[in-house]
Amino acid sequence: MQIFVDADACLVVGIVEAIAEKYNTPVTLLCDTNHVLYSDYSEVIVVGAGADAVDYKLISICHKGDIVVSQDYGVAAMALGKGVYAIHQSGKWYTDENIDRILMERHLNKKARRGSAKNHIKGPRKRTNEDDEHFAKSFEKLVLMAQAKEGEQNGAV
Repeated sequence: MQIFVDADACLVVGIVEAIAEKYNTPVTLLCDTNHVLYSDYSEVIVVGAGADAVDYKLISICHKGDIVVSQDYGVAAMALGKGVYAIHQSGKWYTDENIDRILMERHLNKKARRGSAKNHIKGPRKRTNEDDEHFAKSFEKLVLMAQAKEGEQNGAV
């Protein structure tokens, strides 16, 4: 099992790395040339700055049973299609049960923005310590679940 992070503008890289290190799980951070990152723990892959280049690279290298951290719903949907676990930086797990609804809401919101003369949308609210704590708990739970399933599949029940 490996963890892949869509690291462009990702606010939880430090939390991901700390939990991954605790459970001895490798992490790969993917970013484009506009967001070059450095890490003492993770492998960093820098992808060209083309539209969605990071997303496509991430999906091409992850495998069933891995974990993807992304705030991009499209990346999450593609990851789920490969049998990869996916989590948003809010701590919300993407699942086969909720991804269709999430994608439909994104579509409807985009349609509403296009149809409105008022196109300025407020950005996300400022991240709090509680947000980080919630993500850490949710992410750690996902890592433990993924490791347990990997152990079951490898015969170590």
